[in-house]
Amino acid sequence: RRRARDEPQLRGLGTTITALLRAEGKFALAHIGDSRAYLLRAEETTQITKDHTFVQRLLDEGRLTEDEAERHPQRSVLMRVLGDVDADPELDLSLRPAHAGDRWMLCSDGLSGLVSLDTIDATLKEIDDPGECAEALIQLALKGGGPDNITCIVADVVDLDTLARSEEAPSSTPQIVGSAARNRHAPTAASGPAAKAAALTREEPEAPYEDDDFSAEEPPRRSPWPAMVALMLLIALLGGLLWAGYAWSQRQYYVGSDGTHVVLYQGLSQDLGPISMSEPIEVTDIEVEDLPEVTRQQVERSITASDRDSAQQIIDRLEQAASANQPPATVSPSDAGGASDAGGASDAGGREQDGAEEIEPLPTRTGSGVPYPGQGEET
Repeated sequence: RRRARDEPQLRGLGTTITALLRAEGKFALAHIGDSRAYLLRAEETTQITKDHTFVQRLLDEGRLTEDEAERHPQRSVLMRVLGDVDADPELDLSLRPAHAGDRWMLCSDGLSGLVSLDTIDATLKEIDDPGECAEALIQLALKGGGPDNITCIVADVVDLDTLARSEEAPSSTPQIVGSAARNRHAPTAASGPAAKAAALTREEPEAPYEDDDFSAEEPPRRSPWPAMVALMLLIALLGGLLWAGYAWSQRQYYVGSDGTHVVLYQGLSQDLGPISMSEPIEVTDIEVEDLPEVTRQQVERSITASDRDSAQQIIDRLEQAASANQPPATVSPSDAGGASDAGGASDAGGREQDGAEEIEPLPTRTGSGVPYPGQGEET
């Protein structure tokens, strides 16, 4: 309508249209005029659209038979078109399910007016390739001496799962075959009553109009690079975070148990699901059962250390605690006497000195005499 307003030679013209739009698992169908849509389903071809013509109205009212309609001189007179005459054209709109195995055929009246429904049905069934099928239908219309333009589209509904499993998947490009004038500005003869009526109301331009400046602009395509760059940056960021976390975990140490001995571990004492976050780096000679009860429980729950030196200090204290927790050796009277004769001395309080240095007890949390393994320095 906008072009007709700007270009006088296009005023009074109209067009028919039959269009399908795929939306998820359905088809949206829009139709106006005498172009047609046919559907081949379960070996049966059906005309889906109804012509918006004067003859079709007579058929609907029962004033004509099918045979009379085919020979009626005004069968090309249109009652509804898409153009600048009607400001609010009424289109037939419907939503139809898409079934795998369906074959749709859209065509102009230049084909449906010359090729019978039986011939269309047979051609749609016999030729598998959509492009070859559309070309065959056009050739049938041309052989019939079609005076009007002939346009035909054949499309198949294919199951994506079946298509993915096939060895030779067909192209995803829609198969569209049709014919059009070489020069779209070349005048055409008014062959039908509607075209003749439009020609009478059309104003002839003073000079031939050249439309060299007009070009259908395709919508800009979005480049995939920004999304790809963003995805790569996200992957790099996640990889950096994972590496930083792993490097930090390898600087952690803790003292634990393997069930029998005290073990020094590198890493974290927690596991990430089935993944162990630590590994043993030293199995000591300290047996867990030799430790005092409280200290043994601490080892079984793991004692963390800030670094390797701190972990070694904890192991040294655990070794002292294990030694201090051993029961005293039993001494016979003769050994005691011999030891006394060997030059033992008594201190001011009367305690005997055996010549060995006495180990001072380690400080504890509760004052029970049990050393606290995590204590850094003795006080």
